[in-house]
Amino acid sequence: MSESRKPSVLFVCVHNAGRSQMAAAFLTHLAGDRIEVRSAGSAPADTINPAVVEAMAEAGIDIAAETPKVLTSEVVQASDVVITMGCGDACPVFPGKTYLDWKLDDPAGQGVAAVRPIRDDIRTRVQNLINELTQGHRA
Repeated sequence: MSESRKPSVLFVCVHNAGRSQMAAAFLTHLAGDRIEVRSAGSAPADTINPAVVEAMAEAGIDIAAETPKVLTSEVVQASDVVITMGCGDACPVFPGKTYLDWKLDDPAGQGVAAVRPIRDDIRTRVQNLINELTQGHRA
């Protein structure tokens, strides 16, 4: 990762309707324009999980207008860090990328009460990721 450009992170889960959307929203919200953020799914859903939208709204972040996106080789190649969240072997692997796998419960089919602890876990992980990625990028 070059010092002259900001790092880019891709969050990947199966449906891109829950975990990866929450992670991308937190990273965008907490890091601002310091980090480029992407999310995608290996088998994207039609819409974002409504319980996830509600849980994020409780945290002050509106993701109601987001839509699940399909995972492509191009989006992986364009990212410095790829964080998977249960997408199995569907994520293409390219040399020179950093891959992390976050073990998180799947919010699919869960109510907002079950999504809150997942949301809070993701927020903590994202804050730690921001700290790691920006340590060498401060002016």
